[in-house]
Parts: sequence; C-alpha cells; structure tokens
Amino acid sequence: MNVFPLIEAYTVKDYEHWEGDWELIQGQPLAMTPSPGITHQRIIAAVFRQIDTAMQGCPDCEALFEIDLELAEDTIVRPDLVVICYPAHGQRLTRAPEIVFEVISPRTARRDEVIKHELYQQEGIAYYVLIYPEAQKAKVYRLEQGKYQKKGDFQNETLSFELSKCRIDFAFSQIWPVN
Repeated sequence: MNVFPLIEAYTVKDYEHWEGDWELIQGQPLAMTPSPGITHQRIIAAVFRQIDTAMQGCPDCEALFEIDLELAEDTIVRPDLVVICYPAHGQRLTRAPEIVFEVISPRTARRDEVIKHELYQQEGIAYYVLIYPEAQKAKVYRLEQGKYQKKGDFQNETLSFELSKCRIDFAFSQIWPVN
C-alpha cells in the first residue's frame, strides 16, 4: 500500500516562501505568465479608472488590481482587477470580492475560462468578467442560485453591476484602446 500521494500538494504557507510569481490552485503551483503587455495594461487601467470614478459615491467599495486573493488553505490566485465592498487589510485579500475582471491572453485562456471560472463560482463571487482584447469583447457572468449565468457579450454596451453596497454603471466602449 502506497502511503505517499502521487502528486505533491502545497499550501499558502509554502507559497509564502516561493520566489517569483505563482498562483496556487487546490494545492497545485501554477507559474504566472510574464508581465502583462501594453494592451493588457491599457485595458485594465481603463477598467480601473471607470470603476474608481463610478464608486466615488460609494465609500464602502474599492477596486484593487494585481492583488493576491487567498480563497483556501491551498488556493491563492492573482486576478487582474477585483472590486470589494468591505475593509481590506494586510498583504492580500482573504474574503471573496464582488467582481473579478480577467484580461484573457492565449497563454491564460484555459486557466481563466475554466479553472478560475469554476473556482470563483464556488467562492460565491457575484460577477466574473472575461475581457478579450483582440476581439474587443467582454463576457460577463453573474452568480445566480450558486451558478454563473452568462449575461452576454459586451463591446459597446453599458451594464449595471448591482453590488451589495452600491451600483456601478459600466460602459464597455470606454475600455478598448484606440488604435
């Protein structure tokens, strides 16, 4: 009888000692891709500016980008941008945000579309937004009765995100870089 696991599993305590950029999903280390490119950064900056401006009347909520999100003892991820409606302290978040935005690249597509989709759904994150720069399209999912339901594909439309403490009207037309 084999008493050793076939695959090593790690915890957040292990993660805290690693060098470089990593995510840890259900005990499995996943190397982060190289730094985001210019288009990726322009899009996430445009998302941040719009969210930050929209939340000026909602002092209980804030947008944070590139912050570690600890979801379990064996799971820590780094979304591109999150919106939280609770006071944050420390080096990382340990409670689920209300919105997660991920900018999709060919190298991260499977992780963002499949693995994180399921993970964020299980964690009860109200909205999950996948942004596709080359198609200038965003897919928006809203948690309804414990499952993500696709709200649509957005390019130039405006969507109201109903959060626990405020509402954000978000114009997708404002996030695409001008060529």
